Amino acid sequence: MPLEFALDTFGDVTLDSAGALKPQDQVIRDVIEEAVLADQVGVDFFGLGEHHRDDFAISAPEVALAAIAARTGRIRLGTAVTVLSSDDPIRVFQRFSTLQAISNGRAEVILGRGSFTESFPLFGFDLADYERLFDEKLDLFARLLRDRKVSWSGTTRPPLRSQAVYPVPAAPFRTWIGVGGTPESVMRAVHYEMPMMLAIIGGAPQRFRPYVDLYRQSLAQADRPPLPVGVHSPGFVADTDAAAREGIWPGYKALHDRIGRERGWPATTRDQFEREIAHGSLYVGAPETVARKIAATVSALGLDRFEMKYSSGPVPHGLLMRSVELYGARVIPLVRDMLS
Repeated sequence: MPLEFALDTFGDVTLDSAGALKPQDQVIRDVIEEAVLADQVGVDFFGLGEHHRDDFAISAPEVALAAIAARTGRIRLGTAVTVLSSDDPIRVFQRFSTLQAISNGRAEVILGRGSFTESFPLFGFDLADYERLFDEKLDLFARLLRDRKVSWSGTTRPPLRSQAVYPVPAAPFRTWIGVGGTPESVMRAVHYEMPMMLAIIGGAPQRFRPYVDLYRQSLAQADRPPLPVGVHSPGFVADTDAAAREGIWPGYKALHDRIGRERGWPATTRDQFEREIAHGSLYVGAPETVARKIAATVSALGLDRFEMKYSSGPVPHGLLMRSVELYGARVIPLVRDMLS
């Protein structure tokens, strides 16, 4: 797989020109414009993450992706991630088969458990079943990808007996497994022969090299073909390093402080923010700065895709559009030159 460069967003609710939070329906329309721009400037993939909160507007990513597909012709489209544990695998398969048709073969899905749990009570699932729900639903989804008629049984839903599921895509859509950084998650991706997307949202990315090695060595030992490895990390691009830092910092702090309050973490400091830019997994700066850091990560981990979450809290839409533009028009060519 040639090296790919991707962007993703959770549809973070942004600020308007008066400094007030925009309504979620406007944020969704803004995200569609950001995706159209990403297609125009040469980004390879655009992803939408599923959440069910008032600070993220994307709860039905496939619907927004279908709208984006109708306005683009090249960029691949998918999720980042689909929370399979609290969804129906058959419906997920049908929605992405439909997106595959609408986009003329550009659909992808990243399956995961997600780092937020709001969907579990919303859809009537018990968090005590967290592991079992994902394991069984992933097993069923893998059968749907492989078999035209599916027979399956488990404890989380009634069994299937030679059940056909429609629509049937002419070509299969790519299905990734999102991995947060445990050997068990890596081996799950190996078992189902699915590409692995590592979520690296803090700390030095190089520390994830053992997981990449485990994945590739395990595939080889099982006589399975090599599969893509990607990384999802946050970032933001502006015309200068200073403009990038000042553009993202207020939103970054607001986002992380809110999550921190919910999870019992201390408030984020400017020093922590600066350290994460300098030594961690936050790709913030002018195009040359961000390109150098991406190139280093791609080389260190041997990646097939680098995926940057370009939204971080209530950063204004205009700044996000400029970040998307610079990522496609400047960062991607610079990284390719550095790696060549």
